[in-house]
Amino acid sequence: MASRRFRERGNETMNLDFRGKSVLITGGTSGIGLAAARLFAEGGAAVVLAGRDRERGRAAAAALPIADQPPIFLAGDVTTVDECGRLVREALRHFGGKLDVLVNSAGEYLERSIEETSEVEFDRILAVNLKGTYFMSKAALPALKQSRGCIVNVSSDAGLTGNINCSAYCAAKGAVTLFTKALALETAPQGVRVNCVCPGDIDTPMLARQLSAVENPTAARRDMESVYPLGRIGTPNEVAGVILFLAAEAASFVTGAAWSVDGGLTAI
Repeated sequence: MASRRFRERGNETMNLDFRGKSVLITGGTSGIGLAAARLFAEGGAAVVLAGRDRERGRAAAAALPIADQPPIFLAGDVTTVDECGRLVREALRHFGGKLDVLVNSAGEYLERSIEETSEVEFDRILAVNLKGTYFMSKAALPALKQSRGCIVNVSSDAGLTGNINCSAYCAAKGAVTLFTKALALETAPQGVRVNCVCPGDIDTPMLARQLSAVENPTAARRDMESVYPLGRIGTPNEVAGVILFLAAEAASFVTGAAWSVDGGLTAI
């Protein structure tokens, strides 16, 4: 366990020990959120996963390492304000009233031209990606101010640059990126740090669903990989590692930052 808590970086040691810390992760039952949950749990944190699928959520929580207390799953829909508040309240009850880290990882992708995008689809993409992030953060802030904790939002490379046939998703993730910066300024006086990660294409169930909709998924994946300077798409653990760093004491002077985890895509 100690080898995971203290990772060597040259002559320095980065403290990734989360013993005694409590972490709430939305979208925590698969992909980036689940990978982050696993790393936090391995680092000793008490973890609560939030998501919509009860069966998948309970299985995910049961498979996580156990620190001071077993990880649990809470079913909920972050697209409603009342549900955001309930999820935070139930997590606080589980944690004994203390919350140190909120990871807003719940997200939904839509690849559609503006002409083809319906109002229902537009509302859904903004509700899951932006509204959920906004109101989960609002609900968690009183507890995070007490603990001088932090928020890590999951944005996207599409929250930094425009993508073809992706205007609704770009609008939502672009808003998440700027919301991160604005909230970081708003909460800095209370010692709360707010950052976001901006992943490129990551090998998650969301990507699998995206590729399954095309005629030749293998060729589509190969074309996707070819645009990345590193020549491949990323893994959930590679994004989760950055989330873990941003939540750690090692990043205590980092707030309002949008960290690209995209194999060099946005550097082009």
